[in-house]
Amino acid sequence: MALPSYASPLQRGWYYGFRVLCGLIFVFLMFPILVIVPLSFNAQDFFTFTPEMLALNPEGYSLKHFYDFFTNPDWQHAMRNSLSIAPMATLVSVSLGTLAAIGLSQSHVPFRRAIMAVLISPMIVPLIISAAGMYFFFSAIGLQGTYWGVVLAHAILGIPFVIITVTATLVGFDRSLTRASASLGAGPMRTFFKVQMPLILPGVISGGLFAFITSFDEVVIVIFVGSAGQRTLPWQMFIGLREQISPTILAVATLMVGLSILLLTMLELLRRRNERLRGMSPT
Repeated sequence: MALPSYASPLQRGWYYGFRVLCGLIFVFLMFPILVIVPLSFNAQDFFTFTPEMLALNPEGYSLKHFYDFFTNPDWQHAMRNSLSIAPMATLVSVSLGTLAAIGLSQSHVPFRRAIMAVLISPMIVPLIISAAGMYFFFSAIGLQGTYWGVVLAHAILGIPFVIITVTATLVGFDRSLTRASASLGAGPMRTFFKVQMPLILPGVISGGLFAFITSFDEVVIVIFVGSAGQRTLPWQMFIGLREQISPTILAVATLMVGLSILLLTMLELLRRRNERLRGMSPT
């Protein structure tokens, strides 16, 4: 919103000062990324800017760390684990989270607020406490150190994101549509997939993307619940920082930042589409 011409000096000071403050906070948050991305192209095995890089000399830049990532068997094993765990955890999160959100959106469900608080508690409870609890629980039922144990643990972290996004989508949902579908002879399943799901699909996909990012970037849970066979990319990066300071970590971080930007762009497009479907945005 533009500043009106009749604004007082105090209002003008606040207007521009607030924007400067937001800009400084943005730079503070983005500064680590702005440092990591150029360093991932360093031609030397250093974590600092070399004189050639500072002089913008092409000889100071190289793709060798990216090449090492795509050819190193340890990194590729971690990549395959991440790409097998995250999608499955996302599928479980979306399935259970969507059903929970739809059920809790019904006014006749007792203790809705209490149930909602329990379901989104993984977002609130410190991660190390959740990891320790999952470790003892999965050890008791034989899932500790297994593929499905890691998948279920990551699904537990992703379900709150799905519930929140789908619940927000259901706020503007016209329930007369489901009643009309039922009056025309459609069963509950057909009504859900043909009427309700297309309208809440942007919220479902948004929650799924958040669940995927959570699983793909998570390291604490997988260290507690997983084993060496389920070593994911974040776990491999953690090991690299602790045992061998390899600049390949910077290349992996750059790729993960690019993936996050792509997914966030998709989220923004889905948000705008959802607003158009709900009549909140003219275009």
